[in-house]
Amino acid sequence: MPKLNQVANIIRKIVVGPNPKDAMAYFIGMRAGDSRISMIVEDERSMYKYNVRRYEVYVEDEDSTMLWKTIENQPVLIEYDCKF
Repeated sequence: MPKLNQVANIIRKIVVGPNPKDAMAYFIGMRAGDSRISMIVEDERSMYKYNVRRYEVYVEDEDSTMLWKTIENQPVLIEYDCKF
């Protein structure tokens, strides 16, 4: 599992679906049950090895961080965390 400080392009938000107005959005800090989304990363290994674009959404609770969702071969809109 990647560490947040090791990720070059930090993804802040991902919108999944062909039409952004009707799509599902996931963003850092969003509640997911008793957890919150802590990290969204692009799985570069799957692109390199299988030519499949895959994003992984991780959630964090008081005790741990775990993979919550995998988004694969779907139209997505990515918003990066740009700190100006």
